[in-house]
Amino acid sequence: MSLASSPPPKDVESSEKWREANSTRQAKWWYSTFHTVTAMIGAGVLSLPYAMAYLGWGPGTMVLVLSWCMTLHTMWQMIQLHECVPGTRFDRYIDLGRHAFGPKLGPWIVLPQQLIVQVGCDIVYMVTGGKCLKKFSEMACTNCTPIRQSYWILIFGSLHFFLSQLPNFNSVAGVSLAAAVMSLSYSTIAWAGCVSHGQIHNVSYAYKSTSSADYMFRVFNALGQISFAFAGHAVVLEIQATIPSTPDKPSKKPMWKGAVCAYFINAICYFPVAMIGYWAFGQDVDDNVLMALQRPPWLIAAANLMVVVHVIGSYQVYAMPVFDMLERMIMKKLNFPPGLVLRLVVRSAYVAFTLVVGVTFPFFGDLLGFFGGFGFAPTSYFLPSVMWLVIKKPKRFGTSWFINWACIFVGLFIMLASTIGGFRNIVTDASTYSFYT
Repeated sequence: MSLASSPPPKDVESSEKWREANSTRQAKWWYSTFHTVTAMIGAGVLSLPYAMAYLGWGPGTMVLVLSWCMTLHTMWQMIQLHECVPGTRFDRYIDLGRHAFGPKLGPWIVLPQQLIVQVGCDIVYMVTGGKCLKKFSEMACTNCTPIRQSYWILIFGSLHFFLSQLPNFNSVAGVSLAAAVMSLSYSTIAWAGCVSHGQIHNVSYAYKSTSSADYMFRVFNALGQISFAFAGHAVVLEIQATIPSTPDKPSKKPMWKGAVCAYFINAICYFPVAMIGYWAFGQDVDDNVLMALQRPPWLIAAANLMVVVHVIGSYQVYAMPVFDMLERMIMKKLNFPPGLVLRLVVRSAYVAFTLVVGVTFPFFGDLLGFFGGFGFAPTSYFLPSVMWLVIKKPKRFGTSWFINWACIFVGLFIMLASTIGGFRNIVTDASTYSFYT
């Protein structure tokens, strides 16, 4: 057989695949920073002082530090696994799940968890956006007639019927950058506002006075609120997919650089807000610390508006992979042609669904705890470690083996505890709540 007719070597095929795929992958490393910041630093940061009120100084600080370290480790694993097969890029969480667990089992393990994270985040962001719009309006116009919270959530949700028509991640880069800047800004205002406010009269750091059973469930919910604050893993592969990659310069290097910068920003946002917010209000802190701050009015009003801008971007970052999955499924199952009609119907239906659920169940703290445990704990805390053990097969009883099993056990506990606590608190609060007010 002649040399000309022989099949090309495997590494050449891989290079060709890489070059072909890179035609639409033009993102720089800093794109991954602000996309990750937008996905990670969201409404959850404002509930961290409330979580501290149930956990206390020692356990609360320990859980925060442990969560930061664990999720940075699992994000590194996700970035490394993106190109763990030469010439292949796992651009979606479900693709990596199929490779790790098989084509049949993989989607059943990964897809439900990822969807819970993405849809749950979008529901919470609907509530957050509406509440902060209401707070901004009340502070900016003290003489205006009050409008129902449900109407503000509807006003916020209506924006996404238009923004959801943007085609892909690259098209929302500007929105994501603005959201990342806003997250850093309102986090700074939150802790600086608490410093300016000072400690409330007779501040108490004692555990809240309630029944033993209720307190246990509230502690479980606080664990979920903290896990909700460490998001981003559900969309990290989709973010990395926008970065060009070659065998000589794989995307994992710029992606990891961007992720480290994002985690640095995460630290300077989360820890001051959690510590100083709890220091100022103690056990009486609100589940959204900005709601407890009133002065200076113009600055607190601006911070609430910044939260609105941020959650607009965050909503789109989490919605884009869902849009892609739904459109692919409808084209495959129903032979629906791609185009404007498909995009308009699918994306508008999704926005309407998250809007209706958000208006119906606007329990900010409880939703954070429930979705944080049920979705974020698996995708951020232990599912990457499970896939690492399956794919990389580290030496048994070695350092990597022990670290990954520790992440799995801690993540499983947080998932079970916070899911139970969040669901119980939603049921309890719903029994005394007047809906659509």
